[in-house]
Amino acid sequence: MAAWYYQIALGGAPSITMAKSSILRAEQPLAPDLPFDPTLSRSSGGAARSSPRRRDLVFIVNPLGANGRTGKEWKKLLPYLRSRLGRDCNVCESLTSGPSHAIDITREAIREGADAVIAVGGDGTLHEVVNGFFWAGKPVSNHDKEAHHSTALGSDFARTFGWKNDPQEAIERIAKGVRSPIDVGVISSENEESHYFINVADIHLSAKAGYYASRYKRFGNLCYVIGALQAFIGHSNQDIRIKVNDGEWETCTQATALCIGNAKFFGGGMKITPNADPRSGDFEVVILQDFKWYDFILKLHKLYNGTHLSVRNVHTRRVQYIEVEDLSGSGRIFVQSDGEHLGFLPRKFCILPSAIDMIC
Repeated sequence: MAAWYYQIALGGAPSITMAKSSILRAEQPLAPDLPFDPTLSRSSGGAARSSPRRRDLVFIVNPLGANGRTGKEWKKLLPYLRSRLGRDCNVCESLTSGPSHAIDITREAIREGADAVIAVGGDGTLHEVVNGFFWAGKPVSNHDKEAHHSTALGSDFARTFGWKNDPQEAIERIAKGVRSPIDVGVISSENEESHYFINVADIHLSAKAGYYASRYKRFGNLCYVIGALQAFIGHSNQDIRIKVNDGEWETCTQATALCIGNAKFFGGGMKITPNADPRSGDFEVVILQDFKWYDFILKLHKLYNGTHLSVRNVHTRRVQYIEVEDLSGSGRIFVQSDGEHLGFLPRKFCILPSAIDMIC
């Protein structure tokens, strides 16, 4: 049985998760739609014959996403979604109640035989659903069937594929069900569980800006500007060292930011790793060195349109594995992935090729 993942943008970038789960069904008010799951039907002669099994789709909704707009837009979208998908699918809704809840829902849905898991929310919801596909360093699976994950997404990740922020267009992709394998990044460190990302992981100034920006999400994309301004206060470039693909350690002096891209965009549309492709089997790593505050003002347009790789003190390379350590001794070089704060260096990053199937 296949377990698919998909994200829909609603007033921000909601995600929808499909799954076959009696617990999820019991939790939510859509139960009357779910029990109809026929496996046999009668012909005109009265003989039993097999009919195609209806897919079970679990939509994981963050009702507080985009300052509550996600929940409101989801309610408006639901009638269209039922009318478009209800003939062939059982539609199940599960609302998240707090941080990491989408991770738990996703794992449970897959274990109980999910056909597809769809995230309805922003990048944070997407990030949690992707992490829900894994447990203790291994893919989550149904006890009797291989778990095969499929996804098509919204928000910054969707920009890599040129998709519009259009929920109805996303539902059409779900209905067609065309899938393509995509890569997932893995972040590890000593004495901590592995963490997974699908978009961009980043280190130092950009990660610190993301940490502060998360406090101002009520201001929309302006939160990234506010976060960056706050991150610059007291910021200093730091020396770090990296090891790439089992090579030797290299020192990066005066590092401002290091970005590891599985996809191209982060920070509300900044094309930070413009050559990244989540189907390539490797990351694009972009390193900014010795940037001053005025460099960001003067070169911000290049960062957004992806033409910054030709700028002085910007370096790029393709990697399957990269290890990053702090040489400053501060223990305060920030790390984040998909906009979620993960702590501080050191960290190791590697890629899982074709780890999830995406509905495209």
